[in-house]
Amino acid sequence: MSATFSRLRRIHTSDDFGGIDLDVIDAGTPGNPVIVLCHGWPESKHSWRHQIDPLVDAGYRVLVPDQRGYGSSSAPRDVAAYRSDRLSSDLIALLDDVDAEQATFVGHDWGALVVWDLARYHPDRVSGLINVSVPYTPWPMQPTEMFRATYGDRFFYMLYFQLPELAENELDADVARSLRTVIWSGSGETAVPPPPTDQLPPMAGTGLLDTWGSAAGVPDGLPAWLPAEDFHEFVNQFKASGFFGPISWYRNLDADWALTKDLPAPPMPTTFIGGDKDMVIAHRMEYVESMTVMLPDYRGHVIIPGAGHWTQQEKPAEFNAALIQQLNTLL
Repeated sequence: MSATFSRLRRIHTSDDFGGIDLDVIDAGTPGNPVIVLCHGWPESKHSWRHQIDPLVDAGYRVLVPDQRGYGSSSAPRDVAAYRSDRLSSDLIALLDDVDAEQATFVGHDWGALVVWDLARYHPDRVSGLINVSVPYTPWPMQPTEMFRATYGDRFFYMLYFQLPELAENELDADVARSLRTVIWSGSGETAVPPPPTDQLPPMAGTGLLDTWGSAAGVPDGLPAWLPAEDFHEFVNQFKASGFFGPISWYRNLDADWALTKDLPAPPMPTTFIGGDKDMVIAHRMEYVESMTVMLPDYRGHVIIPGAGHWTQQEKPAEFNAALIQQLNTLL
């Protein structure tokens, strides 16, 4: 048997946009079951730093990519390059590179959205799913149409992200401030109920940072769970990549819906992990419960007390225990 290893390497995939290079942490023993950890927004492979060694110790070969548009991975300047079928193809290319027929996929935030779609595009390549923060909730209609019906002329960040150049210009102007504001706004320490829609500021003339900064309060410093050196790693990665690629994932919401709306639900064994202070689910836990009906082989969920949106970073010990527990339920 080959020795256990951990290394950062670059994988090249074919693509309509000239080919994509992905930076990937590859850890564990060749031949062991493969698990792929898929980050969200605005994160990177570094957001899984607490999970790699425990998963290797549990007997997995662990692949952790900087996905398309993030870090030093390829970042095409075409919005259509970030459709979920193309992001899913990147993940399948990771399996092909290590000669794995199947893998368990774990997705957080936008990584969860991509993994939900991946499991519908390529069910034969997915042995199991553990998604984090974002439940399986198929859009009942075109997403941006639904958002406009819900929010009217009030500010909603996913609609703001549809506007050309505004969001990336705002966030690129001061990457450290942008990341610090977004991180605090989702952290369990500053979790607050969402305001009523009619109390949101108008879309016209409103930016993301003032809105989220006001909602979260943005304390001085960083959350206790995020050491300065880890925060600076994220800052350096986003200074390298910019925000165009990551925001372009949002700009494909309607295109992704059109591609997936007629596909069946993921058929493979599936579980979910969330935090009880996560802004995505804390005030709509019925979406978590609904997976017991919508997914044909749903095997339950773990909700971690005190964890906010950055679940695997905020409560790594509790998350890792839940992750290993959920992996055992998929067997």
